[in-house]
Amino acid sequence: MSLDITTFHNVINNELITTSNTCHGINPANRQPNPEVPVSTKEDLDQAVNFARQAFRKWSKTSFDERRTALSAFADKIEVNKDALVRLLTQEQGKPLSQSTEELRMAVQWARVIPTIEIPETVIEDTEEQQIIQRYTPLGVCGAIVPWDFPVLLAVGKIVPAVYTGNTVILKPSPFTPYCGLKLAELAAQCFPPGVVQALSGGNELGPMITEHPGIDKISFTGSIDTGKLVMMSCAQTLKRVTLELGGNDPAIICDDVNIDAIIPKIGILSFLCSSQICMMIKRLYVHEKIYDEFWEKLVAFVQSLKVGDGTQPDVFFGPVQNSMQYDKAKCLLESLSSEGLKAAHSGTINDSAGYFIHPTIVDNPPESARVVQEEAFAPILPMLKWSDEEDVIKRANATETGLGSSVWSKDMTRARRIADQLESGSVWINSHFDVSPKVPFGGHKASGIGTEWGLNGLTAYCNSQSLWVKQGS
Repeated sequence: MSLDITTFHNVINNELITTSNTCHGINPANRQPNPEVPVSTKEDLDQAVNFARQAFRKWSKTSFDERRTALSAFADKIEVNKDALVRLLTQEQGKPLSQSTEELRMAVQWARVIPTIEIPETVIEDTEEQQIIQRYTPLGVCGAIVPWDFPVLLAVGKIVPAVYTGNTVILKPSPFTPYCGLKLAELAAQCFPPGVVQALSGGNELGPMITEHPGIDKISFTGSIDTGKLVMMSCAQTLKRVTLELGGNDPAIICDDVNIDAIIPKIGILSFLCSSQICMMIKRLYVHEKIYDEFWEKLVAFVQSLKVGDGTQPDVFFGPVQNSMQYDKAKCLLESLSSEGLKAAHSGTINDSAGYFIHPTIVDNPPESARVVQEEAFAPILPMLKWSDEEDVIKRANATETGLGSSVWSKDMTRARRIADQLESGSVWINSHFDVSPKVPFGGHKASGIGTEWGLNGLTAYCNSQSLWVKQGS
């Protein structure tokens, strides 16, 4: 039976639940309304939390093999329904079908690989008198708050670690992109006992209700720095465990020895994928002055060759930005280029009668103080800056409140490693950017977040560390 992508419900205790009030998202490619979704109340949340707490008592006692079996079935359900979810993802998020397909592929991979990671029990001491073991026990009920840029992968990337470590989870998708998240929970209801995986749709008021709720033990939040601060303040009231994956302003440092023709397509894609609406895209491009002019000319030509349009059309690379709020912010940032006297290369003009389309823009050597350098655009607007001194460019690359990702590009591995070792970010790449893996912890330094997702560290973040002392009986 094919997945219905026309009607949408909350998923509470494995039942599809409607609400008296509804709302809808917007297809960003044409500004037309998407289907209605529930607007959850405090009563809906209380009900979901009660069921999650009941389910936790049994689920936390299951073996890892039992959890792996259920997660394997969940991965199978996603894979079987991937074509419908790809279409739905493009409809709600705006990214081209090719990029939606890749997100679904990654989601299936994450669902299959994360449960293969062994969570260790460490024997700290083992003598005739006593044994001391460090082990990890599940926390309880987890709240998973997911953003609108990667609503499928980031939902799966929270659901799977939570339930694999023996917790139950309540998913809250973004009100801008609630559709795939609700359908993931429907598929999960076919694989897990009631109350283990639930989902609630709602507006901006639902997030604070979740972070304040005394029956929820952990929050995993992905979103903006400003909202992350509010989440942390809210979680402090009940001493919830919290993982925050927040904004970034990733620098990429291009050395003068690179093969320009070879890396231009890579830099272009890694700066503008998903219309630059990914926290770990290249956001500040530092190019050595010796190759700057050639690099500028070839990067502009490459980016201008990429098609802008509705993501359902063939060969489109740039879809719309996802929502009107982000669209207005991007237009304001573009207007600042003129007021600050900056020069830029554009691939087209904005058509306000269509969807939320921002044509890619590369800004020519702005000062570090420019808004386009200091702010995370989260739209296809890229500053390209000159550098000549290694110490100076490292200082400039690190001179932001964020520290999510950064990269160095060079043929000289000694030089590249020397620079990389001085960059202040949670992920550092040499000759790549935005490489991620379900086995590798992912998180930010400074204001880019607290804690990590994925990998062993990400799994233990869904657990309490417990020290077990075993004395021999007298």
